Amino acid sequence: MDFKGKVAVVTGGANGIGREVCLGIHRGGGKVLIVDRDAAAGQALAAEIGSDARFFAADVTQAKDVMGYVRAALDAFGRIDCFHNNAGIEGKVAPIVEYDDAVFDMVQAINVRGVYLGLKHVMAVMQKQGGGSIVNTASVAGMVGTPGMGAYVASKHAVMGLTKVAAGEVGPQGIRVNAVCPGPIRTRMVADIAKQVSPNNPDGVESRYTSGIPLRRYGEAIEVANLVLFLLSDLASNITGAQYTVDGGRTAAPPGMVPGVA
Repeated sequence: MDFKGKVAVVTGGANGIGREVCLGIHRGGGKVLIVDRDAAAGQALAAEIGSDARFFAADVTQAKDVMGYVRAALDAFGRIDCFHNNAGIEGKVAPIVEYDDAVFDMVQAINVRGVYLGLKHVMAVMQKQGGGSIVNTASVAGMVGTPGMGAYVASKHAVMGLTKVAAGEVGPQGIRVNAVCPGPIRTRMVADIAKQVSPNNPDGVESRYTSGIPLRRYGEAIEVANLVLFLLSDLASNITGAQYTVDGGRTAAPPGMVPGVA
């Protein structure tokens, strides 16, 4: 995929899926602003990529920080062509009646307000430019319910809604907005959820869950990144307002529809 002459901004870009997207943009000849709270990992990735990358430490829930990373991209590279609106957290695993209110609010702040602020300020730049491409990171949790994950599920349903609204609003200006919906991906987030679900046997969570996935495995961060890169690229020039699953078939064939799985 060709990103020569293009500038990308990636939130949550220091680790996991975001990191792989940053590396993919670089491989395609583009420049990238890495945005993250993890300064050590972000600075290390920027150094690894070299002169075509910058790092900006930001709290995506704060408008001043979001405007800061937009300004940093413009100051460094002059424009923003691609935006991976990716930063998010998992929160806690607990039934709604037992969920901590402060944790619920924190999940919504990062996963919903952070996505909203990113859209608001990056789309404004792209409207002035006359085009651009955005990919929001949602989740299969934005398509179905998962008991114990009420805050996360609510936040990712909101991301799906924001994606559709944004696509309708800025399509006439040549800006595309899509969402990716990963299933369980081998990242820190999924490992943390497994530890919460089964502190004494987190590996058992993976074996139980993958028994209900047609491909019988967790995904890898680069597999999601490859889809993000496609949607950001000109190869996806007629795709907007869409959501794509990367879940090994989990939502297409849930347990009970997969042979040999109850």
